Amino acid sequence: MQEFDAIRPYSDEETEEAIQRLLGDAEFLDLIARFKSPTLSRWLPGLIRGRVRNWLRDTFGGLTRIDDIQARLYEHVEQLVDHTTTRVTHTGLDKLDPNTPYLFLSNHRDIVFDPLVVNYLLFRHGFATTRIAIGDNLLQNRVFAELMRMNKSFVVRRNVSSPREMRDTFLTLSSFISHSIETGHSVWIAQREGRAKDGLDLTDPAIIKMFYMSLKKQGLAFNDAMDRLRIVPVSIAYEYDPCDTDKARELETRARTGDYTKQPGEDTDQIIKGLTGFKGHVHVHFSDPIKDAPETPRELAARIDTDMHANYHLHASNLAAYELRSQHPDSHNSLRETTDTLVTAETWSPAELDAAEQELSRRLNSCDEPFHSYLLDMYANPVTSALNTREPEPATGPATQD
Repeated sequence: MQEFDAIRPYSDEETEEAIQRLLGDAEFLDLIARFKSPTLSRWLPGLIRGRVRNWLRDTFGGLTRIDDIQARLYEHVEQLVDHTTTRVTHTGLDKLDPNTPYLFLSNHRDIVFDPLVVNYLLFRHGFATTRIAIGDNLLQNRVFAELMRMNKSFVVRRNVSSPREMRDTFLTLSSFISHSIETGHSVWIAQREGRAKDGLDLTDPAIIKMFYMSLKKQGLAFNDAMDRLRIVPVSIAYEYDPCDTDKARELETRARTGDYTKQPGEDTDQIIKGLTGFKGHVHVHFSDPIKDAPETPRELAARIDTDMHANYHLHASNLAAYELRSQHPDSHNSLRETTDTLVTAETWSPAELDAAEQELSRRLNSCDEPFHSYLLDMYANPVTSALNTREPEPATGPATQD
């Protein structure tokens, strides 16, 4: 895979050396300490750093395969999920084959937890974990660069200026994704560049065009190429977003000034907040693999969007925000009438709706007033998207809890 050296994840042969580098990296040890002992890591950083190094050496020392590292990590990922969610449920996974590689095309709300929860569910149910597409902006932090490339992550270059360079970048990425599927490795990639901070999950047709580039060179028609990739639309729904006020602040700043400049360490802070913050109920829907794909990237993107919106598991927090915003043309409908039209929504009790409204009010009160409409939008927009979806595909069976 030398042609992919610039973007590929680490191989098994590179694992042991990468682990040793991390064990000697104070920044990495401090990062892990923030997860394991947040209070002590502030007051006694040297002591906690040593303890973390010993724990990591005992836990991961001697491992030389990526799959073995992920298996060892599973227990800790499970603890993280248990501590930051009330429950994780899923639908559609039972219709996929554990022995078949897929291209999981997902909506994108959290930098790291999105692919983490997908891989958590796959691993738990006997599937191989995916190779994960990450933006090269995350590689500015060398610790995350090491961690992500040890976790089957490959690099998506952003902000490429030259058309020729952009074409070459996309062609390499397309070839790597196709090669991964052909050699039995599933792939997770977001439906667009960057998180959908406004709650509108829309597939960028440019992503679909990128998928096709390498297969087009092989002479395949677009629809045949997309069928070969076995694209599985994935809808990830969080009851609450740990980074919601940060996203609202960014959206308001962009709307007011036309630009937003991230502060140093902002991505790192939001990764930690997204991983450790309270998310409530998280639901993941795996749609059927795309078959009989349409003939153009734009048509396929629209089909994927319909699939995602129809099967997005709406929470009481979404409906409470929708009612507060009254943003849909049918917003005069009663709560019961609105709920009856949402195929994938569960039945909410009045107490749950009241609790969701109180929690949203608490979050609104914790941020500046100009951010309020943006925060409500990110929770309410999935309801609007679901109501605008025609001929929705009902989620397969009851949700399974993990």
